[in-house]
Amino acid sequence: MHTIQASDFKTKCLALMDEVSRTGETWIVTKNGRPIAELRPYSSGRTESPFGLHPDLEITGDIVLPLEDADWKAAE
Repeated sequence: MHTIQASDFKTKCLALMDEVSRTGETWIVTKNGRPIAELRPYSSGRTESPFGLHPDLEITGDIVLPLEDADWKAAE
């Protein structure tokens, strides 16, 4: 991960945003040697799987069925 001082970030902001967009790399902006912000590529925040679950998860059956009525079996 790259770092840049806030004063340098101020002068190079637009060019740095273009670079982040192009390379996908993350930059940490520091002030007095302490990290204060992170510049990274935008992601829509939407997940491909339902409810933000693992993409390989497969929902089978009724997910609102009361537990005592459910037929449970272990996945292999």
